[in-house]
Amino acid sequence: MALTMLDKTSDRADKSAWPRAIAAEFERERANNNGCVGTALVSESERVRVWIIRLAPGERIGCHRHVLDYFWTSVSGGRGRQHVHDGTTVDHTYRPGETRQETYGSGQYKVHDLENIGDKEMVFLTVEFLDSANKPLAIPDQVRAAA
Repeated sequence: MALTMLDKTSDRADKSAWPRAIAAEFERERANNNGCVGTALVSESERVRVWIIRLAPGERIGCHRHVLDYFWTSVSGGRGRQHVHDGTTVDHTYRPGETRQETYGSGQYKVHDLENIGDKEMVFLTVEFLDSANKPLAIPDQVRAAA
């Protein structure tokens, strides 16, 4: 059985006001969708994009948009905070090896960020499936070249 984020219990979830800089970043993303769902693209084929997210304590990956079916695996475990496009702020504890799968129908998406609020490096592996209900978002050439 594939687990999703809907199956994950949060440590904290609320709809309190976001810092002004984060709210502004989400507004900019709405005008220019960010398809970079990791800190580095490590592989790409005609079927998948493979990303890594590597965050030191206190580090944050900015808001990005998921439109493709994908799964992620927490390599290291840790504690993270997400701001989600519905106005929610959610804190989660991740276990090493924990894996979740997300699926999006035509026109569906999720926009969020991720901040490491723990005391050790957090590492995730994310695999996006290019043959999904939505067209893949463009990613900058320099991101692709680094892979």
